[in-house]
Amino acid sequence: MSSGPDPFGAERRSPGSALHAVRAAVRGIRRPLVVIDGPSGAGKSTFADLLIADWPGRAPDLVRLDDVYPGWNGLEQAVSALRRDLVLPWMHGVPGRRHAWDWAADRPGDETSLRPGNALVIEGCGALATAAHATGARVGAGSAAGERRVVRVWVDAPYPQRRDRALARDAGAYDPFWQVWEAQWRRYVRRLPAASAPMIRVRLP
Repeated sequence: MSSGPDPFGAERRSPGSALHAVRAAVRGIRRPLVVIDGPSGAGKSTFADLLIADWPGRAPDLVRLDDVYPGWNGLEQAVSALRRDLVLPWMHGVPGRRHAWDWAADRPGDETSLRPGNALVIEGCGALATAAHATGARVGAGSAAGERRVVRVWVDAPYPQRRDRALARDAGAYDPFWQVWEAQWRRYVRRLPAASAPMIRVRLP
């Protein structure tokens, strides 16, 4: 079975090669934004952790979309809110806000502020779209200066492995919602335009 829709045809890299590529891409950029996207269970969080640990100098701020989705039907809502409230202000050099979701209580959680003085990594399903209007009208388009600050990473894995990995980590809480989330994910991917900007593509085992 395939891993799901993949809108990008960039060459797949190993995690080590991809980390090297990200380091090279951010070199010389003041306050780069790295967005790490891909389907559920592909290894986005793992790759983000590796990237933070491997980052030269001061580690970036890290925002996980898993902490922001407002429930199991909230992929698009989280992406829009994070783009509007955090990424756009951050790209313009002013503090942004992140609205967390309390999964245990199934209600909005705390709001936190993020100052723009550091590099920023955003990981999770929908991360590419959080930068869509930060540099231009859509993913893959925008001003040259803005585009140079955004490094895009796509993480994937075979469907059986990523499904097993995703369901195992939540001790059964995810099981009833797997198909609900996959349907949202596929709708999101179908709406992504073909990327004209460079993409670092990672395939985890």
